[in-house]
Amino acid sequence: MTAFILFAAFAVMLIAAVPVGVSLGLAGALAIWLAGQSIMAMPTNVYAGIAKYPLIAIPMFVLVGAVFDRTGVALRLVRFATALVGAGRGALATVSVLVAMVIGGISGSGPATSAAVGQVVTDSMVKDGYPRAFIASTVGAAAATDILIPPSIAFIIYAVMVPGVSVPAIFAAGMIPGILAGLAIIVPILVISWLKDFGGKTRTTSDALTIWGTFKEAIWGLMAPVIILGGMRIGAFTPTEAAVIAVAYGLFIGFFVYRTLTLRDVYEMLVEAGELSAVILIVVALASVFAWSISTLGIVQPIADAIVGLGLGGAGTLALLVVLLIIVGMFLDGISIYLILLPILIPIANSFSWDLVWFGVILTMMIAIGQFTPPVAVNLMVSCKIARVPMEATIPWVIWMVAAMTLAMAMVAAVPDLALWLPRAMGL
Repeated sequence: MTAFILFAAFAVMLIAAVPVGVSLGLAGALAIWLAGQSIMAMPTNVYAGIAKYPLIAIPMFVLVGAVFDRTGVALRLVRFATALVGAGRGALATVSVLVAMVIGGISGSGPATSAAVGQVVTDSMVKDGYPRAFIASTVGAAAATDILIPPSIAFIIYAVMVPGVSVPAIFAAGMIPGILAGLAIIVPILVISWLKDFGGKTRTTSDALTIWGTFKEAIWGLMAPVIILGGMRIGAFTPTEAAVIAVAYGLFIGFFVYRTLTLRDVYEMLVEAGELSAVILIVVALASVFAWSISTLGIVQPIADAIVGLGLGGAGTLALLVVLLIIVGMFLDGISIYLILLPILIPIANSFSWDLVWFGVILTMMIAIGQFTPPVAVNLMVSCKIARVPMEATIPWVIWMVAAMTLAMAMVAAVPDLALWLPRAMGL
């Protein structure tokens, strides 16, 4: 009965538009109080929820995203990718996906990338003959790859919560599935563009882009993921230290290479990153109360046993989780989903002896799909706002991109080595 009250109270508060973090904390506190447990342990759990060294990387990677957005890296990457791909049907849409994947190797946040890429490509794509709803769908779907391509805030949270999973290992595991997801999204984008004649309307321009010229401008942005991931690989710095190095690198580019940053920009970026980081960490802290109540009340094992006891087997249980998590992903962000459901999901994974690094990648792919699946899709909300279209207008287009990424996820589920080969090769 207490378990029902716990989840019901959380659902009611969400429907009532109470912030996710507050809903998690209050629902957990209510359940603990009804069970007659010590409510005075709450402050300790709130503090313990965020007193973890790897979480320091979150505000740093949030700041990295803000720095590279302000420096104009996204615009230069778009120009370089356009020079590579050309200007035919579907070309600029493909460019937006490729740029989002590179930005994902810098910021690790889907909504942030959706905003950065959307602001750069939307007007150009409109002039090139793309409908605004299609543009919003493309950008929202492309940004979903960012929680798969390291550095990923969602992966950091997963590694912190799951014993035995290191941040470098799951970062490496997400690389190939993230690229696979991006390529999968490009396929329906190209097919739709060719069938509907989207793009290619501005083939002749007076300022033709050269590959070498745009590459020289974009090389600094392209080097950022190499520095972040390469430094971790050779052991020069930890993931947390990598985030700090990335911030310093971005500031160097902004002040001394592109010369697009001012001290006023730095102040505004610090405020923006501080606000967003505070939101994320408050959710993490208050969700620890929710997770503590689940553990204290003994709710986890009965739910996990009930799901395993359905007799669906490993493949059937995974398919059930796919459906459930994609639905949940429509309404909640990835971090909240991890904090709420991982205490239940990990015992299920252990029951079937699933590799927890591979399982983390699969879970993240499910959440990524939910991020651009209507009716409540965080990435799509941002891209629709920039493109100035209602979300319902994107459904005829985005449904094909959802299907494509779902197929990519099914491939990773069927062939675990797509996720596990790289961390094994790197000795992680």
